[in-house]
Amino acid sequence: MEEQQRMIFSVSEANNFIKALLDQVPQLQDIAVRGEISNYKLYPSGHHYFSLKDAEGAMRCVMFKGNAAAHLRFRPENGMKVIAFGRVSVFPRDGAYQLYVTQLSAEGVGDLHVAFEQLRDKLYKEGLFDPTHKKPLPRYPGTIAIITSSAGAAVHDMIRILGARWPLTKVKLLPVRVQGAEAPPEIVGALRYANRYRVADVIITGRGGGSIEDLWAFNDERVARAIYDSEIPVISAVGHEPDVTIADYVADARASTPSNAAEIAVPDQKELRRRLDVLGARVEQSERARVEALRKRLAALSQKRALTDPMAFIADKRMLLDYTQKNLASIAEKQLAERQRRYASLCASLDALSPLKVLGRGYAVARTSDGQILKNAADAATGDKIELTLGSGSLGCVVETRNLEGNHG
Repeated sequence: MEEQQRMIFSVSEANNFIKALLDQVPQLQDIAVRGEISNYKLYPSGHHYFSLKDAEGAMRCVMFKGNAAAHLRFRPENGMKVIAFGRVSVFPRDGAYQLYVTQLSAEGVGDLHVAFEQLRDKLYKEGLFDPTHKKPLPRYPGTIAIITSSAGAAVHDMIRILGARWPLTKVKLLPVRVQGAEAPPEIVGALRYANRYRVADVIITGRGGGSIEDLWAFNDERVARAIYDSEIPVISAVGHEPDVTIADYVADARASTPSNAAEIAVPDQKELRRRLDVLGARVEQSERARVEALRKRLAALSQKRALTDPMAFIADKRMLLDYTQKNLASIAEKQLAERQRRYASLCASLDALSPLKVLGRGYAVARTSDGQILKNAADAATGDKIELTLGSGSLGCVVETRNLEGNHG
């Protein structure tokens, strides 16, 4: 009878009943749970699913896309200790209770600090901070674009300093918001506009000091990548000296303050004038020394004999010419006498060796009819006509006899 009076639930009814009970507990509708993230997953839908665990238990958690976009400043990671804020309820489909997270904070440090560290590490690994990518600033920029709030004191300080240091530079202000959710896309848009239309030689972007929340637009990844992609050199000028943002790491140059950015962007006309005065004095001193040296040289040259007595120079050259002429004539005479001596010697040698000299002593030269000299009696036959050349004239003869044995007696 008692079993007939007991209420019987379907699974869905039981799950919804339990959900209704949990939803009526005030402590579970605004609860904070401390734990370590595990099994973290980010789905394409934008929802974040993970578990919180400690040494003795675990709890399923979900953070929907809307809450994440509004409140989540850092990227959750497994092993990270956090405090999750939200409500506990039951998901009727599977009957499991879970924590519906509306806000997530890193334990021990602020959310923005964690987000800053995560983005800095990410961009460093991608090479956005690489010094080799940083572009040099032009020494004398013709135009400077300032991307900042038009209402802040920073822009007025920069314009004042730029005008005082280097009035030749034109300044173009691209006003943007520098705080709030709208600030990053406006800063990105201004950077892209400046590059697309080449409005300046240098870009200064930044703002005055404030809390980390006030400066957060310059820790936005979109702003960092727009600075990195800029073809125009960018000077980051955010906050005060201790403030460091992601924009400072990516920019081509980092200024400690907006005023310092103006000092970095242009030369100081007073310093340049001082340097020009120093250089002018050095040039004047150098020219004076050069003119004095030329004056001394002119004075020395004016004392030279060639200028005081020009004809003396010609006389010296004439004497040198006469001396050279005498030397040449003497050498020529010596060479001629030597050649005449050698000629006489050669003539005597030739005369001693001349066949005519031999013929003059009573000898004769016999030749055949064809002009060949007869050296042996065997070279002529009886009856041959031969010619005898004497010391004076010649005789035509006929061979009658031959003595082949010779006669040396």
